[in-house]
Amino acid sequence: MSVPAFTYPEVGSTRLHRLPAGYHHLHHSTRIGHGPDTLHRAGAAVTEWRMHRALGVGVRSSSGRAEPGVPVDIVLGVGPVGIAAPCRVVWTDREPHRIGFAYGTLPGHPECGEESFVVELDGRGQVWFTVTAFSHPASWYTRLAGPLVPVAQRLYARRCGAVLRRLAQEAEPRPRFARTATHQ
Repeated sequence: MSVPAFTYPEVGSTRLHRLPAGYHHLHHSTRIGHGPDTLHRAGAAVTEWRMHRALGVGVRSSSGRAEPGVPVDIVLGVGPVGIAAPCRVVWTDREPHRIGFAYGTLPGHPECGEESFVVELDGRGQVWFTVTAFSHPASWYTRLAGPLVPVAQRLYARRCGAVLRRLAQEAEPRPRFARTATHQ
């Protein structure tokens, strides 16, 4: 069985932030917390599809985590009105200060392009989540939606950041307060 080809030639461009001409570009960053623990919790939520699922996006994949070459269907909507968007993971990063991945579109996806989801720890200890993408319509309904698609993509990127911030904070250990006994 042959592996379907990506629907665009600039595979991997989101990794270097050199987004190709001829596409709509998206670059949105959200501060999600502080410190290496937050980086690792958020990175796991991103690469294990938990962020997508918490957004209400369906994820069908043969793997529990993003790995290069892994096919994934992103399902938007529910039931008979759900749209499956076939993708394949292009690259992943699991470095001490950077965790994330990108997927690229395959035939049948309503858009044509690539999108990355990266969590980074900066030099001041701040943890940032960045969505970087380039795309253009690949179906009649995304062409018909025209300028609404980039607006929806920006709103989706903002929502990703808010959901990931919550996921990273939910996993933080709660401080325990010591009780002191009074002796009489």
